[in-house]
Amino acid sequence: MINGKREVLQKHIWQYALSKKVVINCIGGYHEHLHCLFSLNVDQSVAEVLKLIKGESSFWANKQGLFEAKFQWGQEFFAASVSESALEKVRGYILNQEVHHQQITFEQEFGRFKKSYGFTVNPLKQAGY
Repeated sequence: MINGKREVLQKHIWQYALSKKVVINCIGGYHEHLHCLFSLNVDQSVAEVLKLIKGESSFWANKQGLFEAKFQWGQEFFAASVSESALEKVRGYILNQEVHHQQITFEQEFGRFKKSYGFTVNPLKQAGY
């Protein structure tokens, strides 16, 4: 669970991303997950950027002793492109995760998402949640 240390972790991710020329528009999350809205340069891929950010941030969090137990991100991620016209809506969704998840759990939301889009893999179970 990243709650309680989420803001420190988010700030570090933001700063690290900037050092790697990854432009983060916004970042936010809840107990067990983060959402990150970022722009890619033509020489960057989603997989490369997420591998870089997830790997470095988990290494940093463990080196800092940020969490009691060893911290690691799940192996899976979901990425989608966002049109310019939807940016404000996506920002609102990301920045209001605490309120949003008072109405629906992450697991419920992810289940609906998987059903709607036909996904069969459950990264929560693979990650041990």
